[in-house]
Amino acid sequence: MSVETLATLDRSVLEARTGVRSRPAPVRIAHLGLGAFHRAHQAWYTAVASDAAEWGIAAFTGRSALAAEQLAAQGGLYSLVVRSAERDDISVIESIAEAVDGGRVDRLIETLAAPATTLATLTITEPGYALDADGRPDLSNPDVAADIDWLRRNLRSTRFDLRDAPRTALARLLAGVEARRRGGADDLAIVSCDNLPDNGELTRSAMLALAEMAGAGDARAHLVDHVTFVSTSVDRITPKITDADAAAVAAAMGWHDRSPVVTEPFHDWVLCGEFRSGRPDWEHGGARFVDDIEPFERRKLWLLNGSHSLLAYAGAARGHRTVAQAIGDPAIRSWVEEFWDEATRHLPSAQLDLSAYRDALLDRFDNARIQHLLDQIGQDGTTKLRVRIAPVLKAERLAGRDGAASVRVLGAWIAAARDGRLPVDRSAETVAAAASELGEHGVIALLRLVDGELAVDPAVVTAVSRAAARFAHP
Repeated sequence: MSVETLATLDRSVLEARTGVRSRPAPVRIAHLGLGAFHRAHQAWYTAVASDAAEWGIAAFTGRSALAAEQLAAQGGLYSLVVRSAERDDISVIESIAEAVDGGRVDRLIETLAAPATTLATLTITEPGYALDADGRPDLSNPDVAADIDWLRRNLRSTRFDLRDAPRTALARLLAGVEARRRGGADDLAIVSCDNLPDNGELTRSAMLALAEMAGAGDARAHLVDHVTFVSTSVDRITPKITDADAAAVAAAMGWHDRSPVVTEPFHDWVLCGEFRSGRPDWEHGGARFVDDIEPFERRKLWLLNGSHSLLAYAGAARGHRTVAQAIGDPAIRSWVEEFWDEATRHLPSAQLDLSAYRDALLDRFDNARIQHLLDQIGQDGTTKLRVRIAPVLKAERLAGRDGAASVRVLGAWIAAARDGRLPVDRSAETVAAAASELGEHGVIALLRLVDGELAVDPAVVTAVSRAAARFAHP
């Protein structure tokens, strides 16, 4: 007997089986970066909000249209598997009203300009912002240069020419904001949900710089007066889906899902900023709104993401594939604790309950039923180390300490770069060129990609060189 698919099930049947509404919610949120994390986090928070029926998401993919194709065939519905150490809890998430190929820039601009749309959320990953080390649009990136040329021509024109539409996320977002200005829609909130310090302000300054570079004074003024930028700290581990996960959903639910998502029970969302035109009741799912996001950002970036980078490079060097395997290695577990000791010296302990947070992280890492691959975590390390590890090491150096635990992370990464073992990195050519230099010259060249100050500190260069030698494969 054939098993039904989520794409062929009538929505009224799903309503009877799972409580899914007979019709999707109206689109009021535009999202850039339709991936597993968005579906386990922002889309889930929106789905469980008390006013969920009023808030539909139009979600646009990034580099690949596959997720949009799979979800569109299922009416935006997908199964969320919440995997604890004991069991799986599966629900159908219905907050994505439209799943759209990110190449449909026309549809994105239309969505952002619509009066019903009141906010835009972003999970485009750190490299997706296409910024240089100073947080400005990276003019050495050909896509950025091409987009600035497009913005220069089109933001002054009465009509957009989308035959060569913008390629980068922030340029596409700026085009949508300009279309919104021209249409006279209400104020918009832009909510960055990527692992970057002060991500809302970073997005704001980058978009203002794009408008300036394009000579678009009206667009820039509208950004200042009618767009708010919300900073967030986001947290929920979401591993890559496997065939076994899809089979488990089919066995449990009685239908095939082309695009299920697996995640952990833990979830956290802290937001800081203004929503002038409304937002969902995300508090119903546990979201918190604060006046100062920085301590929460640093706790997440350093303790979770920083230790993830350590696990990714040191764990892979010692033959491990997953987080659970790596944290089960006594040596690596002690290295994680040592890194946390360094990082927590520079966090306000009373406000953040750091001891409990660390204990919870170990419990999460130990959950072997979450197959979080080290190769997935280690991708785009150049950008990630810049915000996860470099600030801790610099703070330790400023305090007169050697930062040995932070040095160890950089050493493991450099060893992987030199041995050709790094996961995918959008800066792969630059990393390879730096790694090809001999001796400490290569260490300096690689450190320079992460942080220029560290690269000119002789003590750091020497310490990182020694750490890299310990992780090098013979």
